[in-house]
Amino acid sequence: MHPMLNIGIRAAHAAGDHIVKFVDRIPDLSVNSKGRNDFVSEVDRRAETIIIDTIRKAYPKHGILAEESGPQGDGEFQWIIDPLDGTTNFLHGFPQFAVSIALKYRNELDQAIVYDPLRQELFTASKGCGAYLNQRRIRVSKRNSLQGALLGTGFPFGDSKNLEPFITMLRTVFQKTAGIRRAGAASLDLAYVACGRLDGFWEFGLNPWDMAAGALLILEAGGYVSDFKGEENYLNSGNIICGNPEIHGELLVNIDQLRD
Repeated sequence: MHPMLNIGIRAAHAAGDHIVKFVDRIPDLSVNSKGRNDFVSEVDRRAETIIIDTIRKAYPKHGILAEESGPQGDGEFQWIIDPLDGTTNFLHGFPQFAVSIALKYRNELDQAIVYDPLRQELFTASKGCGAYLNQRRIRVSKRNSLQGALLGTGFPFGDSKNLEPFITMLRTVFQKTAGIRRAGAASLDLAYVACGRLDGFWEFGLNPWDMAAGALLILEAGGYVSDFKGEENYLNSGNIICGNPEIHGELLVNIDQLRD
């Protein structure tokens, strides 16, 4: 195992252990609103501190981009951290949330960890070495069309300008698939694409920490990831389409039609 991946896993496990301690104590937590439908709790903040401290002990000169504390430092290495992806789910006792940690090296995704502490499912990837779930190799699904496919998505609650295009896309794609799921934790949705539980996924307006780790998982599991133009700018644009090669292609065509 790559030593930097090993540190990321250690950090994710420590943060996950902290998070699950509060699953039955949610009413007692201090919660603040960062914006419309965007919340942060003391659990998020402490989990992020745990992750950063773990990384800093091993790699004190590495840069950090974390959801709650923002960018710290710079250099060839940058860790991208979402300490609790799915905070709203967590605060409602809805069991779909995860710790997401990615590492970029020279501006390319290099290591990925998505950890579901409730199910104790650990998704990992190192660039060029494949993707794994609890040390078992995973691959994207083999479904070759949207017919019968199960897709994931997320609602664009943060920016109302994306709502109408999203609804149009949803209406178009829904009629062609077996179903669409919106579970509320993008990192897990992407991990599920990587292991074939979902055939594809799209969403408007994500942040880098929502998708960096999941994107590398999919790429290393044989899938495609792009922005809505079919390019690799998803971490900057916030718009992502992914799936196995066939599903990604069909989703991209449907998104492209929205611009015509």
